[in-house]
Amino acid sequence: MPDLETVLSGLRRRPDAEAVNLFAVDAADRLLLDTAGESVPNVAARRVTVIGDRYGALTLGLQVQYGATGIRVHQDSYTGELALDRNASSAGMSDAHTHHALDRSLLSGADLVLLQLPRSLAELTEIAEAIAAHADPGVVVLAGGRDKHMAPAMNTVLRSSFETVTAGRGRQKARVLTASKPVPSETRSYPVTAVLDDLDLTVVAHGAVFAGAKLDVGTRFLTEFTDRMLPGARQIVDLGCGTGILACLLARARDDARVHATDRSAAAVASATATARANGLDIDVVRDDALSTFPDSSVDLIVCNPPFHEGASLHTGSAQKLFEAAGRVLRPNGEMWTVYNTHLNYRRALAAAVGPTAVAGKNAKFTVTRSIA
Repeated sequence: MPDLETVLSGLRRRPDAEAVNLFAVDAADRLLLDTAGESVPNVAARRVTVIGDRYGALTLGLQVQYGATGIRVHQDSYTGELALDRNASSAGMSDAHTHHALDRSLLSGADLVLLQLPRSLAELTEIAEAIAAHADPGVVVLAGGRDKHMAPAMNTVLRSSFETVTAGRGRQKARVLTASKPVPSETRSYPVTAVLDDLDLTVVAHGAVFAGAKLDVGTRFLTEFTDRMLPGARQIVDLGCGTGILACLLARARDDARVHATDRSAAAVASATATARANGLDIDVVRDDALSTFPDSSVDLIVCNPPFHEGASLHTGSAQKLFEAAGRVLRPNGEMWTVYNTHLNYRRALAAAVGPTAVAGKNAKFTVTRSIA
């Protein structure tokens, strides 16, 4: 078996974007691994769960450094799952972990949890409550992050689900919070439900989903153009669907079309599924990587509010990947309608990846374009 440094230095982000300012392992990963050995006796004998491992540093690090096996892993991002599996295969370490949803199957009986702290307090709340509900009463939770992304409110969130929360010493601008003595809640905070009165739509949102149960301002602007989108479209995709608001609006307005909602986030897929159900709509919701499950030239209309972050880093690689995927799956003369922050100026990228692209509308912050395949 390779040594720890060989494994960590060999990690790749693929299929996520790779660039000189994007990393597959960071100081918080390394600190979490070291803290596990320093604070938990006999890690190999523990029933270990890993949450939020971005590309496999924690899962594979536990295996190679401590001999841990049977590691249960939850990653919200589907591309994170793919990257972990590919990195494990490359290192010859494919047999020590399994993937799970954020539920009992992930946490039942777990007595050691390593967590990469999410930036969202809502996501952390849902994770902490799930651990407290399902893990062993003696569980130790090691939650690590970079100092610049941590906040005192994270301690408060953890203290709502654990009697004891302590902060360790920082190292290389990273820190680990240790939580123990879980306090299961009688009621769970997530998912949340809200009614958007102006759209007559009920929205359901899990903690990790973008914008929660609200309608973000970019998507709201795009909703103003749904009546202008390709008439007669039979196969429609909400690409990067979040809670599925656009998919639901299109499904309700076009009962002769088949509407699909797709996202790489497990929380988004669960939210969109629940939102469709709450509104009595039949929508095909799929968790995948940039339309990977859709055949070439199979879709008439795509709507998209693309991300402009890769994790905590500003990077447009994910958006470019979505545009290229749209160009592949759209039928000739199919349309892609995109909303984006005007300063990103995606028009040229859309034209290259999809086809001729024109500005359909612009406000003080956002631009909406129509691209024709």
